[in-house]
Amino acid sequence: MNAIELLTQDHRNMRALLEELAGTTTRALKKRRDLLEKIETNLRVHNTIEEEIFYPAFKDAGDGKDDAKTYFEALEEHRAAGDLVLPDLLETDPSSEKFSGRAKVLKELFEHHADEEEKEMFKRARALLGKQTLEALGDRMAQRKVELKKRPEAA
Repeated sequence: MNAIELLTQDHRNMRALLEELAGTTTRALKKRRDLLEKIETNLRVHNTIEEEIFYPAFKDAGDGKDDAKTYFEALEEHRAAGDLVLPDLLETDPSSEKFSGRAKVLKELFEHHADEEEKEMFKRARALLGKQTLEALGDRMAQRKVELKKRPEAA
């Protein structure tokens, strides 16, 4: 599987989890906790493989300010979702409306980020990297995902 297919599949999985979380009520405590655990793991693994493997390859292949801007914007969106909103959500009482609000914000941030990647960055990556490189990156990313899921603290 090439890198773009792998990341797009991750995006679909995350969208489904975030949609399900956003649809829960303040009474669905167990479901909220279970979903949040899956979201945390999947988001950290996804962000890690992008930041360690895909983004550097994109940046290195890039040929101008627009590519560098895309790279740094993607990193900042990871920081906003993974380092700011997600930790706040993890610390929020799942029976509260505050949890509902934070879950919605995380969903919206992720959807914005994934949409930008899929419409802009991935299109550009296909042109910059080519099919063979994307296949090799996809293999490395799939292997790294397995490692990260075995050792969640590494993510």
